[in-house]
Amino acid sequence: MSLAGTPRRRVALGAAAGAACLAAGGLLGPLNNYDTAYSLLWGQDLVHGRTPDLEVALAPTPHPLATAWGALLSLAGTDGAIWLWQGTALAALLALGVLVAALGARWFGLAAGLLAAALVLTREPVLSFGLRAYVDLPYVCLLLAALLVLRRPRPALVLIGLAGLLRPEAWLFAGAYGAWLWHRRELRAEHVVLVGAAPVLWALHDLVLVGDPLWSLTGTRENADTLQRVTGLDDVPVTVPRRLGEVLREPVLVAAAGGAALTLLWQRARALVPAAVVVLALAAFCVLAAAGLPLLTRYLLLPAALLAVFAGAGALGWTQLGADDPRRRPWMAFGALVAVLLVAFAPGQVRRIDRLTDALDRQAAVLDDLHDAVTGPVPACRPLTLANRRGIPQTRLWTGLGPDDVRSAQDGPVAGTYVTPATPQVAKDFVLDARDRDRRVAPVPRGAAVRRDGAWAVATTCG
Repeated sequence: MSLAGTPRRRVALGAAAGAACLAAGGLLGPLNNYDTAYSLLWGQDLVHGRTPDLEVALAPTPHPLATAWGALLSLAGTDGAIWLWQGTALAALLALGVLVAALGARWFGLAAGLLAAALVLTREPVLSFGLRAYVDLPYVCLLLAALLVLRRPRPALVLIGLAGLLRPEAWLFAGAYGAWLWHRRELRAEHVVLVGAAPVLWALHDLVLVGDPLWSLTGTRENADTLQRVTGLDDVPVTVPRRLGEVLREPVLVAAAGGAALTLLWQRARALVPAAVVVLALAAFCVLAAAGLPLLTRYLLLPAALLAVFAGAGALGWTQLGADDPRRRPWMAFGALVAVLLVAFAPGQVRRIDRLTDALDRQAAVLDDLHDAVTGPVPACRPLTLANRRGIPQTRLWTGLGPDDVRSAQDGPVAGTYVTPATPQVAKDFVLDARDRDRRVAPVPRGAAVRRDGAWAVATTCG
C-alpha cells in the first residue's frame, strides 16, 4: 500500500525531507556521541593520509561503513562534517518512521503501520540513540529497507551487506536470506558473493588498519571487560525482556504480544516474515552474548521496531477484516484495551522525552563550552589532558591534535594543559557515567595557572 502516492511524488517528498534533515542538522549542536565522533575522526585521518589509531585506550568498535562515511563527510571540513552527520542522524530517524509505517501497512494495513511508526518515534531510547547519532539507527533502517525489497535478491542483499558493515548481526540475516534463496532454487553466484562480502570486508578493514582481522571482536571484548558490562548467554533471559521493556514500555509490549498472537493465529501468511526476523534478531543477540560482547539496549532496536509493528497490528489490525467477520469484534476489544493503556501511560512517556531533551540541551551546552575551552587561547602546553575519555575524540577533531597530544587524566598523572569540569554538576551532566573505570575527577595541580571557560576550568601546569 502506498504511503505517498506516485513514485515521482515519493521521490519529491523524500528529497524534501532529506533536505530538511540536513538543514536541521546544525540545530542539534556539537556531535554528542563518543563512538560516532571517533568514526568521524578516523575518517578524517584517512582523508589526510593518516592511519587511524584504533588502538587508543577504550576506543569504540570501528564500523567500516561509519568510518567510510566519516571520510566522505570530512571533505566538507570538520564543522561541515559534524553538521552533515547530525543531518544524517535526523534523516535516519525520519527513515525509521517511514519504513516502519510502510512495512506495517504492507503486512497489517495502513492504520496499523501509521500507529507503529508513531509508537517507534515516541520511544525515548529511540529518540536518544537517533539524536545522539549512533550507527544503530541507520543499521536498523538498512535492514527494514531490505524487508521492503525481499523479493528482489540483489538490492536486498546489498542493503543487508551495508548493514553488515555497521553491525555484525546482519551477517546472520545475510546467511538466512541466502539459505532462503537456496531453498527456492534462486541462489546465484553473485548472491553468494554478496552474502559473504560484509564479514570479509570488515576483516580486511581491521587487517589493513591494525594488522589483526579480528581486532573489532577482541577489542570490543576487552572494552566490555574493562567497563564491566553485562555479557554472556546466562544474562540473556533477563536482559532481553528488560531492555525491550526499556525501549517500548509496558503498553506497547502488551500490544505487541497480543498483536503477534492475533496475527499468527488469524493472519499467519502476513505475520510470518516479521515474526521470523524478530526471532533472527534475538538469535543474533544471543550470538553476540556467546562471543563475549556487551548486551546493550541499542542492539535490540531492530526487534523493538518490529514488535512496534505487531503492536500496531494488535491495536488496529482488525481494520483489515470485513464488517461481518466474527474475528473483528474480539480484535477490536483488544485494540480498545491497547488504546486505554497507551493513553494512561502517555504522561509518563512525555516526561521521559522532556528529561531527554533537557539532558541533550545541557550536554550540548557543556560540549559547546568544551569547544571554546580547547580551541580558544590554550597555551602551547602539551599534552592536553581531559578529566576522562568522554571528550577526547571531539577535542581531537576540533584541534587537529594527535592521540599522543590529547589524553585522559584517568590514564596517568595530570600534565600539560588540564581541562576539567568547573563544577560537580558539569561532571555529573556530561563527563562521568556509570561505566567509567574511575568516577573521580583529578584535582588541579598545585601552582597551576587556572582560568574559567564556561563549564570548564583550564589549568596550565607548564610555563
